[in-house]
Amino acid sequence: MSNIIPNSTITRDLRELDKSTDNIYESIVIIARRANQIAANVKEELHAKLAEFATSNDNLEEVFENREQIEISKHYERMPKPTLVAIDEFLNDKIYFRNPSKEK
Repeated sequence: MSNIIPNSTITRDLRELDKSTDNIYESIVIIARRANQIAANVKEELHAKLAEFATSNDNLEEVFENREQIEISKHYERMPKPTLVAIDEFLNDKIYFRNPSKEK
């Protein structure tokens, strides 16, 4: 069963973050890059869903479509933030990363 990712910030033990890299700053960079990937994917997905509602017609269905748009937006607002997802993935070894300078 997958971990439940919190929707709010929680206190983290820094020693947990640098276990796999031995460098807290390298860990933060990895997490930040993954969070940016997640954010870009979510943004693209949201824009694709909302693009379905983009019409130039004015009709009676517009009120219903607005409700659907609001529900879609609320769903994305309730999702955990990309940074929290990235931290969870990092701590549970779900992110592949490598440092080419260490491989020499």
